Amino acid sequence: MTKGRIHSMESFGSADGPGVRFLVFLQGCPMRCRYCHNPDTWRTEGGTLMDASEILDRAERFRSYWGPEGGITVSGGEALMQAEFVAELFEQAHERGINTCLDTSLAPFTREQPAFATFERVMDACDLVMADIKHADPAVHKRLTGRTNENIVDCLHWLAERNQPMWIRQVLVEGYTDDDASLAQTRELIASLGESVRRVEVLPYHTLGVFKWEELGIPYTLEGVTPPSPERTKQAQAILRGEVPAPTAGAERHAARAQH
Repeated sequence: MTKGRIHSMESFGSADGPGVRFLVFLQGCPMRCRYCHNPDTWRTEGGTLMDASEILDRAERFRSYWGPEGGITVSGGEALMQAEFVAELFEQAHERGINTCLDTSLAPFTREQPAFATFERVMDACDLVMADIKHADPAVHKRLTGRTNENIVDCLHWLAERNQPMWIRQVLVEGYTDDDASLAQTRELIASLGESVRRVEVLPYHTLGVFKWEELGIPYTLEGVTPPSPERTKQAQAILRGEVPAPTAGAERHAARAQH
């Protein structure tokens, strides 16, 4: 039996998958997103050790609130840092008839064994992947998160090939993901994933987690970056959903990248 390192849990989530969700946040993340609102989840140590049955027993206390679409959502940190535990949790959830959702950046993905086999176990018991795309361009992705994204793009295409239901999310960050060229590039990536993408969401950048950086003594490098307007958020979402024509992701994109 595998125990997971649990950062926290919430009994009522309404924006983390379909229906009402019981949320499980796991400890540990390999990326260092400059806008992260939970830097306290980065460390792989810490958290509360729990096994899958303990979590599901607690989750089922709230099952009457979930409705026909609700269930559990596992997030982080980065949940796939503890992939074996997530596989166990999701498998046991399915045995109880509980819908499962994974909120992930996909950053730990690799086709190397035995990690790939564990990832397949997770996906076999996962009803929905909520993939948080940071940026489609590898260089900008690295400036924003500390890591490139080639393995993430590879994972997205692998998921699309097996027609894994996905929701795509992207945070709209001034100077990084909010220019039309970057949005067009991300739209190209989303379009390449075909019908496996069931929903696309734009999440406006916010500063609600900055106090955690200060408490942890970590320099916050997006000082002065402002949240996007509702109008810009709506326009960006329309581009990513393919509802309006987007500019070509060519010269404009390279010009935008050069600014950073």
